[in-house]
Amino acid sequence: MFRLAHLSDPHIGPLPKPLWRELIGKRATGYINWRRGRSRAHDMDALTALVEDMRAHHPDHVAMTGDICNIGLPGEFPMAAQWLGTLGRPSDVSLAPGNHDTYLRSSLGHMTRELSPWMCGDDGVHAFPYLRRRDGVAIIGLCTGVPTLPFVAAGKLGLNQLARLEKILQETRDDMRVVLLHHPPVDGGGGIRNLGDHRAFVEILHREGAELVLHGHSHTISRKSTPGPKGPIPVLGICSASSIGRNPRRRAAYYLIDIDAKSRRIAFTARQLGVAGQFNTLLG
Repeated sequence: MFRLAHLSDPHIGPLPKPLWRELIGKRATGYINWRRGRSRAHDMDALTALVEDMRAHHPDHVAMTGDICNIGLPGEFPMAAQWLGTLGRPSDVSLAPGNHDTYLRSSLGHMTRELSPWMCGDDGVHAFPYLRRRDGVAIIGLCTGVPTLPFVAAGKLGLNQLARLEKILQETRDDMRVVLLHHPPVDGGGGIRNLGDHRAFVEILHREGAELVLHGHSHTISRKSTPGPKGPIPVLGICSASSIGRNPRRRAAYYLIDIDAKSRRIAFTARQLGVAGQFNTLLG
């Protein structure tokens, strides 16, 4: 049995103090949004408690589906790398970056330099999608985060990633294939928050199959599916790992997913932060 933990969107803080020249364009509006409310919506004590609870359940691997950062400041990426280290060794933690990690074009180099150990395949190559094989489970990491205009949080895979994904799915069909990406792939496309090429993505899954798709971005627990060649493929979304508030669908949570490669069965539960500070198990 292979146990996978899935968490997303920690939006770690506090933000390092930005230089004035770093607050241009989209980053200026993002910084204002952080100061006005986003910083209070994400609680680092809640995030620490979630990671402690997760580690107490001894996952074999951790899937992190993006948005560690907030506005892609250079100083955020060393903090992100330090935090990823609290989840486990780079070989035991797989990152699929989000739109806040790829906030501006200037963010991409910092992300690659600091976070590449968590975003490369078993072959050591840093390219998306990457492939990691663990005990009959094929973990496939994609990047849907792309720099966008202000007030736009849409994602895109692009033709190169889609072509490589199709090939990897063909080569790993004997494994239990788990696909990681940040943006929800089944909630429509073309909007300012959605995955623009979601149709091409689900068409590949329909042809080649996968056993599970994990995503973040929506900051809520969701359990959907998309058609595969042998039946529906589960598509699971999860809340922000640091979110606090009274809305139970948006409080900090993570998935525990047990994968039996021999019987090709998957079972999952969610663990969510309660209003009294405890973590409760939700049925899968």
